[in-house]
Amino acid sequence: MEYLERRRALVGSRLTAVLDATGPEAMCDRLKHVSLSGGKRVRPMVTLLAFEAAGGRLVDESGSLVGDDGDGSTPAAEALEFAVGIELVHNASLVVDDIIDESALRRGVDSAWTAFGHGPAIAVSDGLLGEAFSLFGSDDRAMRAVAEAMVELGEGEATELVAQPATEEEYMELARRKTGALFRAAAELGAIAANADTYTVESFGGYAERVGIAFQIRDDVLDATADADALGKPAGRDEAMERPSLVQITDLTPEEINDRAREESEAALSALSAADPGESPAVEYLRDLAEFVVVRER
Repeated sequence: MEYLERRRALVGSRLTAVLDATGPEAMCDRLKHVSLSGGKRVRPMVTLLAFEAAGGRLVDESGSLVGDDGDGSTPAAEALEFAVGIELVHNASLVVDDIIDESALRRGVDSAWTAFGHGPAIAVSDGLLGEAFSLFGSDDRAMRAVAEAMVELGEGEATELVAQPATEEEYMELARRKTGALFRAAAELGAIAANADTYTVESFGGYAERVGIAFQIRDDVLDATADADALGKPAGRDEAMERPSLVQITDLTPEEINDRAREESEAALSALSAADPGESPAVEYLRDLAEFVVVRER
């Protein structure tokens, strides 16, 4: 676990530094409330692991960022910037999700709209996106990958609000847009930072998209079956809000729905193999992630 914790620490340190540089002070505090209150940091870890799996070298023997000169110009530093950027995009989307869902808690603390009100919460979301895109600006491919994910995410949010899925097929497309697309961008960013070719970037993206869909399916099961204290957020929201999930729109049992998640996990592993990344700790952890999202309890 030291391998993962070292990388998670790099993300946490850089994320804090980015937020410390924002202003005014009140906005800085609100951005930190949203982004530093916890979270699994799955998406930025996918970025860093994809970077290393695609041939990039992230840390040296001492655990320091390779070639770190403080200006984000090296591949390792760029990968870290991209990782922090995708985490900020994710956090911005959660602020909006909580407003739509009227969720009072996020990661065990007050959600942004609960803590600050609706208007300030929207401003926080905008601020997070602004900081994020400033971290992607050095690479056109990175900007394009994130922009495409944001379009998919926005279309997914709109679909859920005005044309809710009624079938398993429609649900899977929604999951791809709302969750899979941002996971895809996270992995693509890592491969881009490693200067991978287009096929490799797309293969890593396909892996992560499937992981994201499995992640969302498992979320549905947890929302229906888990305790709110264990989740760190309200449970039973899908049913209470008549929000489409596989639990709500099909007659599948939680166990059968988990089987759907496992199918996505297996497809993710196939896509990862297609990238032909060889063997490394990063590849092993990417494989572990595809399996973990199906059995996680939070």
